[in-house]
Amino acid sequence: MAAASPVRPAVLVARAIFPETVQRLRAHFAVEDNPDDAEWSRAELIRRLQGKAGALLTGTQRIDDALLRACPTLRIVANMTVGYNNFDVAALDAHGVVGTNTPDVLTETTADFGFALLLAAARRVTESEHFLRAGRWTRWSYDLFAGAEVHGTTLGILGMGRIGQAIARRGAHGFGMRVLYHNRTRLDATIEADCRATYVSKAELLREADHLVLVLPYTPQNHHIIGATELAQMKPTAVLVNIARGGIVDDAALAEALRTRRIAAAGLDVFEGEPAVHPGLLEVPNVVLTPHIASATVRTRRAMADLAADNLIAFLTQGRALTPVNAPRELRMAS
Repeated sequence: MAAASPVRPAVLVARAIFPETVQRLRAHFAVEDNPDDAEWSRAELIRRLQGKAGALLTGTQRIDDALLRACPTLRIVANMTVGYNNFDVAALDAHGVVGTNTPDVLTETTADFGFALLLAAARRVTESEHFLRAGRWTRWSYDLFAGAEVHGTTLGILGMGRIGQAIARRGAHGFGMRVLYHNRTRLDATIEADCRATYVSKAELLREADHLVLVLPYTPQNHHIIGATELAQMKPTAVLVNIARGGIVDDAALAEALRTRRIAAAGLDVFEGEPAVHPGLLEVPNVVLTPHIASATVRTRRAMADLAADNLIAFLTQGRALTPVNAPRELRMAS
């Protein structure tokens, strides 16, 4: 008699992703995917995770103690994002489950988009396009949508990880900007030199920046790290850009600061409670709004999906994840 085929681990792909990536997973696992991109409720997600050893997630599915208790076979959760604030890392550790993310592959693309938002907000691109599309452009005038300079001004960066450093290099080397940054820890001198960046206090950063870009992770400590108090410390001519995470900025306070021209403009790719957007931000003209697309090029999104898949394949076939965000002492092994 022929030997029975070994039972392959089962994995869940929680949202629609590139079909080619799903096919790669099918070569190793029994895959349940979601080609219709249905947004499952938490109860439905838990139901579909029953019997699964791994899951490929998009960063919006909350993985916490209650879910892990309800899904005892789960061994790895792989985010197709660099952020992982949807993971309760302590709960992952307690249950022996590995969480992974996708660092590095989206750094340059996201930095490009951060600068795109900065330029669009500073130069009033969205305002002027709406004006033109409404048929209101009838003649030239000296102050028609006159915005803020970018080259040669002061670029402030709050959060100086990989993406922050990439933005600093673009500002310093491409636009001749003076670059200031604030971070939880100061960078090595060689990195500062490469970025032509100077470490300053948060108060000095807020006070000096002509353009302030937020590139820090969401944590409870970073919740509303930019609120009414911080906005009041910025220049009235300043531009604020958020490509970090919703909740970093108090969106209600920002909407009010934009309405009263306490700061000149903003460019936002992330929002508190997204996909909902604070209505005050929809009512002011001096803000550029995009739907969390900073990493959205085809090549980069493919790389993100492939790295998430690679983490599942490496861990479930070889016992070692490529880009783990935690290291539980006791990993749950297949029975």
